[in-house]
Amino acid sequence: MDGIVAVMLTPFDNKGAIDYASLARLIDWYIANGVDVLFAACQSSEMQFLSLEERVDLSRFVVEQTGGRVPVVSSGHVSDTPDDQLAELAAIAGTGPDALILITNRLDPDNKGEAAFRANLDALMSRLPAGMPLGLYECPAPYRRLLSDEELTYCANSGRFVIFKDVCCDLDRVARRVRLTAGTPLSVVNANGTIALEAMQAGSKGYSGVFTNIHPDLYAWMYRSWRTHPDLARELSAFLAVASVSELMGYPAIAKLYLQKLGILDTIKCRVIDYDIRERFWWGGEPILDKIMIGSDHYRKVIAAL
Repeated sequence: MDGIVAVMLTPFDNKGAIDYASLARLIDWYIANGVDVLFAACQSSEMQFLSLEERVDLSRFVVEQTGGRVPVVSSGHVSDTPDDQLAELAAIAGTGPDALILITNRLDPDNKGEAAFRANLDALMSRLPAGMPLGLYECPAPYRRLLSDEELTYCANSGRFVIFKDVCCDLDRVARRVRLTAGTPLSVVNANGTIALEAMQAGSKGYSGVFTNIHPDLYAWMYRSWRTHPDLARELSAFLAVASVSELMGYPAIAKLYLQKLGILDTIKCRVIDYDIRERFWWGGEPILDKIMIGSDHYRKVIAAL
């Protein structure tokens, strides 16, 4: 399972409830813009701020609305205790995703090390549906728990894991992880936008960063065409890296503002952010997004003319 893996946003209405009409449009937009896999109930979905019922309903809606057009993977794995984790993962598995994503820091919530990680992982795997493909995600919250080489090798060699959202942000480590998982079903997919092209060149099977919510089509072109158009890929990569700095201006609201400008979302409301990004980031905000939109459209025209 690889390619451009969109870390899905959760649209909310003005009262703070999930806006399923906007979510349906968002799903269609992702697919129309070259996304290969939809990742529902992830950190970009504000999963830590959704109830279990909301996470389950969200995953089910995405699976049903997508209708098999692309694979859907889901997480919603946020609890601390093994029993609570099993309950939420079993509930998400019941919504029918193509893979169930385990959060690495939940497998070692107290950061005790490999023994704790292995024990919790084995306990979960033994109780989750045997036929359900699994994935791994080094979610940065509540803390970024990177996998050791031994842990990654163990997961890859189990045959249960099909996708790994890599958040190490270290090109050498990404390349090593690609080598460690070679010949297994596990695809390493980098999530860092500043090394997206270099990671692809090192063997990362796509891209799964937050800017799949801004210009997934450009990442999709780069992933599929960097070998045949290396000079343009390098130029595009530089633009994408610069554009990614806008994440610091209140993500995920900044991405929702972009999508609102496109007519995909009705509001930019978030649960994870309790301030108006247009007021706090008066020096950026919409003018920066306007520049990003102009740049994105420029590269779309260049690519269309090839």
